Amino acid sequence: MKKLSQGKWAMRLLGAASLSLALSSGAALAKQLKFIYVSPDAIGVNAFLKMGKTGIEAAGKKFGAEVKTFESDSPQSRLENVNAAVNEGADIVVVLGFEFNDILAEVAPTAPDTKFLIVDQCIFKDRPANVSCAVFREYEPSYLMGVIAGMNTKTGKVGVVSALDIPFLHRYTDGFAMGAKSVNPDVKVNVRWVGGSNPFADPVRAKEQALALNADGTDVIFAVTAGGDFGIFEGATEAGFKVLSVDVNQCPNAKGAIYDNTLKYVDAVILQSIDGILKGDNAPIVSYGLKEGGMGSLSTSSDAVLAASECLVAQEPKVVAKVRAVAADIISGKLKIKDPMFAK
Repeated sequence: MKKLSQGKWAMRLLGAASLSLALSSGAALAKQLKFIYVSPDAIGVNAFLKMGKTGIEAAGKKFGAEVKTFESDSPQSRLENVNAAVNEGADIVVVLGFEFNDILAEVAPTAPDTKFLIVDQCIFKDRPANVSCAVFREYEPSYLMGVIAGMNTKTGKVGVVSALDIPFLHRYTDGFAMGAKSVNPDVKVNVRWVGGSNPFADPVRAKEQALALNADGTDVIFAVTAGGDFGIFEGATEAGFKVLSVDVNQCPNAKGAIYDNTLKYVDAVILQSIDGILKGDNAPIVSYGLKEGGMGSLSTSSDAVLAASECLVAQEPKVVAKVRAVAADIISGKLKIKDPMFAK
């Protein structure tokens, strides 16, 4: 066998080392992405939280990523779940709701290699560089719900049952009130809060607040209590008042009781945001409203979607026409609505 010179041995060793490095680099490049969604509460029947799971699963399918969902049930478990997501090596951690603002402000700076996406809220002061936000202008479709309520009330009293008296939820309550008064200046708008230890998932307390409003003459109620909305729907079916709801089409869940719903396309926004994060061109804070197609309502959807919705507003062509006209004014900028969260 022919002997190799020392120089040729060195060249072969260098070549082998280069091949090994290339293979290891290729393996690193081929590493499967991992996306983890952390919910603020148990998902259960909460259609809004379900959209978060649907969105991250869609992103996983599109990008071939491993996907996990961690459900929280307390402030402590939210923190633990975010830390667990980081420790599992998630490339992108998606959280939903204001409950995570303080948590990400604490955790994100300690995990610079992890990208975080807050949906439906944002850290507006001293936001860590690896945190992106997808926020919504909830006051726009809430204004439309107010228009529907103002045009339908027979008692001159409409109301809102919301989870907590916090600035963020005033986007719903105040937006609704502005819309109602725009078509019915003399209408009275009453607001009650669920409160308690579990304000976003307490159908019993939510129902009690709705029935109390109805007992005082309120005949159209905007339900903004997340998992508690089913209690309000139950109260509407029993007592005969009408309801407007949020986030998804709830009309089939209380047939004959719900006029319309705001629609928040959380799943589509999560997919779009993750795409932007991976490409490196996602803006730190992106706001979605009627104009961007991130929010809407059944009444502003296509005629076919509205007709199949089982919502009462589908039987009111004059109301639908008015709502669509107002929505068009919001989209064009002709009608400007101040954000109640920051209004002084």
